[in-house]
Amino acid sequence: MNNPARWWEQLPHDYYQRVDATEIDADHRFKVHGSALADRVLRTGLGSLVSAAMAPGLVRRSGVARERAALRWYQPLADRAALDAVFVAPPAQVPIDERPPGLLDWRPAGIPARHWSFESPFVPLNPALRAAYAKSGRNRRAHALHLHHPDGPRKTLIWLHGFTLDSYRINAIGFALPWLWKRGYDVLMVTLPFHGARAEAWHPFSGYGYFAGGMAHANEAMLHAVHDIRIFVDHLLDAGAPSVGISGLSLGGYLSAVMASVDPRLKFAIPNSPLVVPIDMALQWQPLGPLIRLLQWRDGFGIGEMRHGMALHSPLSWQPAIAAERLLIIGGAGDRFTAPSFVNLLHRHWAGSRLHWFPGNHVLHLQQGQYLRLMKRFMDQATADNV
Repeated sequence: MNNPARWWEQLPHDYYQRVDATEIDADHRFKVHGSALADRVLRTGLGSLVSAAMAPGLVRRSGVARERAALRWYQPLADRAALDAVFVAPPAQVPIDERPPGLLDWRPAGIPARHWSFESPFVPLNPALRAAYAKSGRNRRAHALHLHHPDGPRKTLIWLHGFTLDSYRINAIGFALPWLWKRGYDVLMVTLPFHGARAEAWHPFSGYGYFAGGMAHANEAMLHAVHDIRIFVDHLLDAGAPSVGISGLSLGGYLSAVMASVDPRLKFAIPNSPLVVPIDMALQWQPLGPLIRLLQWRDGFGIGEMRHGMALHSPLSWQPAIAAERLLIIGGAGDRFTAPSFVNLLHRHWAGSRLHWFPGNHVLHLQQGQYLRLMKRFMDQATADNV
């Protein structure tokens, strides 16, 4: 893993205004443009939630000054391969508790399932944030739902949900995870930090805590997610899983791409509609974009500085740790949460990776059956030596 270029400086500051066409636009003009319009409406709702979480700490100049100082702490780590010790060094081994779903817990019909959880030993990288981060007590316990086969461990897909979208039921149904189970794969659905059972009772919505502490706090949430996912990978391999690969949507797609830069043990990575550059994408969202532009105008807090402060966990900052033929990116031609211009950034960075477009947006995945069958074939090929 290394840092080949300072992309946060080379990427134009108005990149968020770029609109990339895809090769399927002409064939699905109505589907692409219609779904894009719907996405612009929906992303305003999500942008409002993120703005509500972040705005209290950024309205006052004193809060902005603290945020800039905290982000600057991370910049030298993105300037060199200094995160090797954080990302590559194995996390501590911890016992994982396994239990069957309770009476009120969701479980897919006819599929054996068990809940996994452990007390995460993660400690924030930035010492200045450790005390505040530790206040979220429920976030310290990691959770996942394991769909397994009774005759022993199988090849396993780790699935990572999107921001606020942590429901096991919605993810399983929305991405045909029981269908993959029926075709021989175990599936581990991981709950990301500050979501679901990891959210505090007083949080207004699932995922609120991911960004409520600001951008530097979000850095630690990203590192925390990667840390805990790697513990789950350890446990799967130690338990005898022949192979492990990863996929996820949106925020989960972003973390899937980060994991591809971190863990060479993964047999494949399939980011679906990945975030790629959080700051730039936020500039497209209402009312989050105006909030960021206010910080630029009023405080001189520029987009390059923000990118640099969050670059340590970007997949654009590091080369993938697994071969290009094991990397598949899925994107929506009408997606305006994670627009094609951003998906193309990751595809170009991952030279030799495969890219598949579907004619839908971030929420409505039209012709999803095509990419699900493609995923299955891709997973089969990537794990062919682990039958």
